[in-house]
Amino acid sequence: MTVATPAAEIDKISALTGWPSKRNVFGVGVTPTTYAEATTVILAAARGNESALVSCYSTHSLVEASGNAKLKQAANRFDMITPDGQPVRWALNILHGTRLTDRVYGPELTLWLCRQATRQSVSIYLYGSTATVIQALTLALEKKFPGLIIAGAESPPFRELTAEEDQKTVARINASGAGIVFIGLGCPKQDFFAYEHRDKIRAVQICVGAAFDFHAGTQKMAPAWMQKRGLEWLFRLSQEPRRLWRRYFVTNTIYLLKLAWAWVRR
Repeated sequence: MTVATPAAEIDKISALTGWPSKRNVFGVGVTPTTYAEATTVILAAARGNESALVSCYSTHSLVEASGNAKLKQAANRFDMITPDGQPVRWALNILHGTRLTDRVYGPELTLWLCRQATRQSVSIYLYGSTATVIQALTLALEKKFPGLIIAGAESPPFRELTAEEDQKTVARINASGAGIVFIGLGCPKQDFFAYEHRDKIRAVQICVGAAFDFHAGTQKMAPAWMQKRGLEWLFRLSQEPRRLWRRYFVTNTIYLLKLAWAWVRR
């Protein structure tokens, strides 16, 4: 049985981290933030060699975390959960009056961070996806941000790492000196990886999901007008209907029911 995390507990966790405070959305602490604020605090933590956790939550991620006790516990220990999906931003505005005018989308936040990392000489590490995607992503980022220091890039095996492999992965990342580690393993795998390595990896770990594929050019991004109206799910469904129809039908329905219930209780 899943027990929702009280708003007071979420606020307590946020206060302990010193990061922008979170708001309770379906029992998950989500940060009402902006690209500018998120970029500023992440780069400050990276320059200070802090071990910190950030994830960008779409509607699917939020619904998954709200119904999975293990994932919810992990998510509520992250220093920042950005409203990656427009419906997540809407929920923050409706339930907490945050007046956010835009979401903080993982792929876009990745570009903001890379731009500032280049200017501030903060190195980054890319971890996730396939070898082909990682190679294309590395080339794309180096072309877009001349001077960006990519301290390392690797695609892990599509299985659980052995203890020895895990130790070597941590050693490689720490030896690279990277201040930011971008993780593209998909939800919830990427969130569990970051959470389990919080006290091992000396950098800010950021779970950005499909950002790797989008910037590598292996997947198409939804048109801006669809993104703005919260219809990105529809675009992705049109690209992969057989794989995604069940996920979006179930996820969107649960989201609407949870939002309605939270609004009534409010």
